[in-house]
Amino acid sequence: MHPLDKFKFCPVCGSSEFEINNVKSKRCHQCGFVYYANPSGATAAFIVDDDGRLLVARRGKEPAKGTLDLVGGFVDMDETVEEGMRREIREESGLQVTDLRYLFSLPNLYEYSGMVIHTLDMFFEVRVPSGVEVQADDDAAELIWMHPKELQPDDFGLQSVRQAVTRYLAELNILPQAV
Repeated sequence: MHPLDKFKFCPVCGSSEFEINNVKSKRCHQCGFVYYANPSGATAAFIVDDDGRLLVARRGKEPAKGTLDLVGGFVDMDETVEEGMRREIREESGLQVTDLRYLFSLPNLYEYSGMVIHTLDMFFEVRVPSGVEVQADDDAAELIWMHPKELQPDDFGLQSVRQAVTRYLAELNILPQAV
């Protein structure tokens, strides 16, 4: 299925001649408008305390409600990736952080409102003092401090986060326990 199949009419002129142009765009044969389905920017944080524990969230909403996740979310318009990461950390955990260390990015497919949204998920590492107070809010139903050796990538509901946790654990030379 093309990422824009749900869009049947040109958003500029309303024509039904809004057809697939290439793998990531649709073109209106009436007015010539071309719309590209570029990925949405999203962030996720490996929040690590001084004891080496990682802050993990339990998803409070679909998709993948009830599964483990990292704190993060979509970057808003007119916001840098770093601003978006700080905002998501504040909204979901109450933490006010300043220092972020960019790690890597991964593409993802995120199903929302019956649509598959292509995202580019950018992962950061954030260091916080041990004993810092956190409060689950927004999309996070629960926050849990876990030692990296306790993590099982398959417990994370979103594909890119599973891949990121696996990569992060490999970089720490920690192999997840057999499931």
